[in-house]
Amino acid sequence: MNWVVRIGEMTTIKYKRVLLKLSGEALSGESDYGLNSSILTKLAKQIKQVMEMGVRVAAVVGGGNIWRGAKAEANGMDRVTADYAGMLATVINALALQDALEKEGVSTRTQTAIGIQQVAEPYIRRRAIRHLEKGRAVIFAGGTGNPYMTTDTAAALRAIEVEAEVLLMTKNNVDGVYSADPNKHPDARKFDKLTHLEALNMRLEVMDTTALSLCLENKLPIIVFDLQAPHSLEQVVTGKAIGTLVSSEE
Repeated sequence: MNWVVRIGEMTTIKYKRVLLKLSGEALSGESDYGLNSSILTKLAKQIKQVMEMGVRVAAVVGGGNIWRGAKAEANGMDRVTADYAGMLATVINALALQDALEKEGVSTRTQTAIGIQQVAEPYIRRRAIRHLEKGRAVIFAGGTGNPYMTTDTAAALRAIEVEAEVLLMTKNNVDGVYSADPNKHPDARKFDKLTHLEALNMRLEVMDTTALSLCLENKLPIIVFDLQAPHSLEQVVTGKAIGTLVSSEE
């Protein structure tokens, strides 16, 4: 068991290997487009903090702050072409996050599901696991490399492949799973705990159904939380009850 020793206390690390799913919107802050450098810096500092505690961190990034494939399709673009463009947007976000982490002194590797070897490694499962074992942060870009698949599905898949103990989902301006969008419905109910089946049956917006089904089949717990809250990542990996836990247990 891993322990973090502090003055006057000893803290247990509950999750020693995690996969962090970052939406593109979470990287843009209050803006509708682009990247927010202060948010990237805060995120990098949080990741560095838990890595220094002994936690191995992988991340999957979305691209919604740069490109929306569904919107492009609605405007007449071919769906497959639109999805591949979205994969390139995730590479931009991954490189920005890599840069922020390296500025904090965190050794980082970016792997992509589509070939772009001038800027990132190709995704190779055994190599990714080896990077994690060596204490490097690993960022997965390019989704699954396939159209019609969301980055939520990529996050579930990569978490299972690299044997992460939990999938950490961050939402923009939301601190958990609610019965409705709390930004639009102030009376929406927040859930502290749910099962995968409950989330599927209630059609809650935890993640898309393909990703949620993958987590259900592999008994992978999901924690949805607000990464912008101070020390929230540290609280999650040490088992503090924040956000919403979605698991196979009642």
